[in-house]
Amino acid sequence: MIKLEISESKILHLHHLVLDFNGTLAIDGKLIEGVANLLNELSRNMQVHVVTADTFGKAKEALTAINCSLKILSGDSQTEQKLQYIEALGKENVVSIGNGRNDALMLKESALGIALIQSEGIFTGTLLNANIICTHINDALNLLLNPLRVKATLRT
Repeated sequence: MIKLEISESKILHLHHLVLDFNGTLAIDGKLIEGVANLLNELSRNMQVHVVTADTFGKAKEALTAINCSLKILSGDSQTEQKLQYIEALGKENVVSIGNGRNDALMLKESALGIALIQSEGIFTGTLLNANIICTHINDALNLLLNPLRVKATLRT
């Protein structure tokens, strides 16, 4: 678990990290450099989940060296499937990271939602549903490894 003290009255106890794959952890199906090490470091303190439509069909192979669970979505209701996934985990204990349209509700309903603007861009609704915006996945993951950065960003 990672404990984030946002203020005296707002403390997050994050047990789960839920991430999209393409556009978040990978570009064109290829894992972004540095991601594997950071995710494995985070997996020492929380469960890491990758929930994806797996557009390029490369997620399983790319994630073999990472201590995480993989859920590949199918069908047209991916936004709702991602929301149901975090609800089953207990959304009050989830930090989620994504960029696509199907990540919007997941980010909105998580205890902490981080949106990414990388090579693939970001869906406007997802951007507006996030608590924090980053321009690189490694920066987003390092926020969780350095909780005072989150406090500095979110405190009132």
